[in-house]
Amino acid sequence: MTLVGVILLAGGLCSAVSQVFGGALSDRFGRRPILFMTALVSVFLNAGLAILIGISAPVWAIAIVYIAGRSMLMTTRSVILAMVADFTSKERLTEAYGIVRIGANIGWAAGPAIGGYLATFLPYAWLFGIPTLTCGIVSLLVFFFIHESSSGVSRKVDFRNMLPTADAQPFLVFVVLSLLVFIVAGQLTGTLAIFAVDRVGFSTTQYGLLLTLNGLIVILFQYPMTLALRRIAKFRALIIGSLLYGIGYLSLGWITQFGWALGAMAIITTGEIISAPVQLSVIGELSPQDQRGRYMGIFGVSETIGMSIGPLLGGILLDAFPFDLRLVWAPIASIAFVATMGYYWWARRFRL
Repeated sequence: MTLVGVILLAGGLCSAVSQVFGGALSDRFGRRPILFMTALVSVFLNAGLAILIGISAPVWAIAIVYIAGRSMLMTTRSVILAMVADFTSKERLTEAYGIVRIGANIGWAAGPAIGGYLATFLPYAWLFGIPTLTCGIVSLLVFFFIHESSSGVSRKVDFRNMLPTADAQPFLVFVVLSLLVFIVAGQLTGTLAIFAVDRVGFSTTQYGLLLTLNGLIVILFQYPMTLALRRIAKFRALIIGSLLYGIGYLSLGWITQFGWALGAMAIITTGEIISAPVQLSVIGELSPQDQRGRYMGIFGVSETIGMSIGPLLGGILLDAFPFDLRLVWAPIASIAFVATMGYYWWARRFRL
């Protein structure tokens, strides 16, 4: 698990760089051409991954193409998030990002189901034909149907102007606090899988049901939650979301029955549907229009690194404390509680 975490971390670090670079390029040349090119290149990278797996290429070669493909796809994220902010008023940003998350989670729920079904009768390498086809469809949709939301600026793209200015302190502090939340959120896949199946003894079907519950809650309740969040200040929503993350993951240390695990997942997912759209809404408000892509890219760095550090940290804790699962989840939950206090301080410090 530690080795798997290292590979995911390497992919996360490269993806983090690509998000900032992609966001800066979209500020310079416009959103649409960058979105189209990254989707098109992803077609060839996924096809290459399928070929390498099909011919049983060395693991290092597969890992390189995997990291390149992941980085290319993650480049589109900062561009898409910037486009949402370009098209949406500040009052409705949380609602807009909530809708985007519903679409993303429909994919999150459908992807494993489609892959699992196809894996019953197709060679493993052929499964990567699905993302190849999907990226091809996305590139066609962008080319024929997506309108430009930003005309670009004359500023050159280099390392210096990809970084925020000194007056962006509220943004930078917010990014660091959100990184803590993403480290906790990153436990949802690798760490939770080993915990549920190998340590507690749930079946792989039961673990799959935990992820299905997560996706269903997001799909069914994300939009109503974003409407409800209009009534409270954003910093209060962030505090509640990170607090629920901590409570949900802390409770996993005492779970022995599957029903309780479903309850813990419901708490964790409630924290997710509160935190995620509000975080993006805050970034959309803090970012200047002509720098929105790079701001979204930098925020994406915190998410990508956090979601990559998460499985690595979880793997280390699972290896270190195989017999006392409370010592696995208590340190992880404490990170969410630190973020909770940090959001409160952030709002008071910057009067937000």
